Amino acid sequence: MSTYLPGVEANPKPGAYRDLIEQARERGAEYSKIWDLFAFQHDVTIHLGRFSHGILREPASISPGFRELIAAYTSCQNQCGFCTEAHAAAAAELLDGGEPLVRAVLTDVEHAPITPRERAMLRFVGRMTTALPGICAADVQQLREAGWDDEAIYFAITTCALFNFYNRWITATGVPVMSREAHREQGRALATRGYTRG
Repeated sequence: MSTYLPGVEANPKPGAYRDLIEQARERGAEYSKIWDLFAFQHDVTIHLGRFSHGILREPASISPGFRELIAAYTSCQNQCGFCTEAHAAAAAELLDGGEPLVRAVLTDVEHAPITPRERAMLRFVGRMTTALPGICAADVQQLREAGWDDEAIYFAITTCALFNFYNRWITATGVPVMSREAHREQGRALATRGYTRG
C-alpha cells in the first residue's frame, strides 16, 4: 500500500531513511511508510526523529514504557491506526504487562489493570487530546496529587502533544497500518533502538 502522496514516496533524499526503504524493497519486505515522510525532507526530519527520541527515551521520572503507552493512547483517541499499533507494540515490549495490558488500556482505561496514578495521567492526556480548551492548572495539580512530579508531567504533556502532531501528519498523508507482525517487529525495534536514524 502507498500513501496519498506518491510524489513524496518517489523522491527520497539521501540519508538513513532512504537506505532503510531501499533495503526493505530489495528484500521485498513490508516497511513502515512513515519512512517515506522522513526521507522526503531528511535534513529537516532528522531533527524530528531526535526530538522524538529525547521525549520518549530521555531518563526521567516517567518510564519509557509508560510514555509509549501515552503515545498509543493519544493515537487511539485520534483514531490513528498506524500510530496506535506502532506504539502499542513498543509499549508492549517495554511494560511488564505486555500486550494484554496495553490492549486493556486502549479498550477501556477505566477498567484496565493499571494504578490510580497511571489512570489519572491517561485521563489527563485523553482530555488534552479531545478537550484541550478545558485544561487548566487544577488539572496539573491533580496529577501532582496523584503522585506525579513536574518532570513526569512535562514528558507526558510533550509526548501527548508530539503524537497529536504525528497522528495528523500520518493520517492526512495516508500512511497505512501494517500487518500485526510487522508492527510487532517495529515495536521490538523501537523498544531497543529508539527513534534516532543517522
